[in-house]
Amino acid sequence: MRLSVLDQSIAVAGQPQAQAIRNTIAMAQACERLGYDRFWVSEHHANDTIVGTAPEVLIAAIASVTTRIRVGSAGVMLPHYAPFKVAEQFRVLEAIAPGRIDLGLGRAPGSDGRTAFALNPLANERPAMFPNDVRDLMAWVRGEPLPEGHRFRPLKAFPSGETAPEVWMLGSSDYGAQVAAHFGLPYAFAWFFADSYTGLQALVLYRTLYQPSPQNPAPHSALCVWALACETEEEAHYHFQSRARFRLLRDRGIFAALEPPEMAMAHTYTDMEKAQMKAFREAAFVGTAERVAQQIEDLAKTAKVDEMAVVTWATDETVRQNSYALLAKAMGFAP
Repeated sequence: MRLSVLDQSIAVAGQPQAQAIRNTIAMAQACERLGYDRFWVSEHHANDTIVGTAPEVLIAAIASVTTRIRVGSAGVMLPHYAPFKVAEQFRVLEAIAPGRIDLGLGRAPGSDGRTAFALNPLANERPAMFPNDVRDLMAWVRGEPLPEGHRFRPLKAFPSGETAPEVWMLGSSDYGAQVAAHFGLPYAFAWFFADSYTGLQALVLYRTLYQPSPQNPAPHSALCVWALACETEEEAHYHFQSRARFRLLRDRGIFAALEPPEMAMAHTYTDMEKAQMKAFREAAFVGTAERVAQQIEDLAKTAKVDEMAVVTWATDETVRQNSYALLAKAMGFAP
């Protein structure tokens, strides 16, 4: 099983937000040394917690300081953009790192409705055009012709080259699974913020409806999970307090910089909030590396996926890097 990383450039309380971007670049270099297969970055907007707003820019920075690991988007929220421009961006990225670029696509706004309109005044129209936009983007990024009669058929996305980005469909519902199946694309499900029933159903639907493509003769799927591994269970649960506090605030519609564990623990919580945070902890992949690795492997077998990706949050970058290092060792691929 292949194991990869999703990094979301998380803002930490008391630190400049720009540090989150620099941390992402450093983490990509560390994960390459550890033997991870892919390093993906997300797209969110107007969010005080997740400050990675431009994956195409971040991918270029990461690709320029790595040599082996695949680098990509998880994902580009296509309704915000013209497919032709996205194709041009990823053709440039492919020129920077030939054979190492992944283009993960999503339909969700990655923010609220007002922000979606700020990004694209046609925000209400573009989601309905998503399948056609995916079709056009795939053709341009691969240097293939658009359908006969298409008004943009004469256009080509440059620079051309012998390789092309690997296109993925991302999702947290069965919609993305159906689009991926229709176009014969690899599919990654965001397990870390959707319920397990939805995830398993989406994967079944994807495999059932899959239409083979020249690039992908058979379905290829992945799950992304949130996980944190430490030397001891106590240490892991201590650092998980930051994530639990975030989840509690997020469920109230509040997005803020990630608080250090001691700050998160210093708040006064109601009995209901304590129960919620306990439930978050019990459901999370948190603990020793051996335990977390086993949880990841068990889920991969249950869901019948080919790859797993891990997203890890911690306010201390040493803890976060160590989590990935411990997990790589426990799963047997660390150099």
